[in-house]
Amino acid sequence: MAEVVVPLTVRDLTEADLPDCGWYGSATGLASVAEAIRRAGRGEVDYLAVCPPSGLPVAVGGVDYTKPPGAATIWQLSVQAELRSCGIGSVLIGALEQRARDRGLDWVELGVDDNRSRPQALYERLGYVVSGSEPGAWDEEAADGSVSRYETRITLLRKQLT
Repeated sequence: MAEVVVPLTVRDLTEADLPDCGWYGSATGLASVAEAIRRAGRGEVDYLAVCPPSGLPVAVGGVDYTKPPGAATIWQLSVQAELRSCGIGSVLIGALEQRARDRGLDWVELGVDDNRSRPQALYERLGYVVSGSEPGAWDEEAADGSVSRYETRITLLRKQLT
């Protein structure tokens, strides 16, 4: 089997990119991404896209500088389903960590749904360690447009950047 190497770029996600992010999920999910882009304009967060030569986003995610104090939270990470396990998530996380370093922060944290162990394994390979847990809940929109409340436990992971 031949290996194909595709160059990737990481850049700020813009509102103009949103129509190309239908793979991200529901309209509710994309609305939260749009709000994150507006927050980026205010300097509260950075919200990035990983793109192949086409320039179309295949992964997105953000780093929030408003919490916890003295650190940052990486959140809303998503890689297009067909491209998972290709190293794209690692590229995105590395870029988000660099943005936090550029702001002089010493550590970042993120949370993972206890019902989804695969992302946690990636984060641990990247040097994140479990630092606690907390309850988590959010609204999820089904394909038919109905909304239900999803409740879970979130494992918190932390990484020292220095």
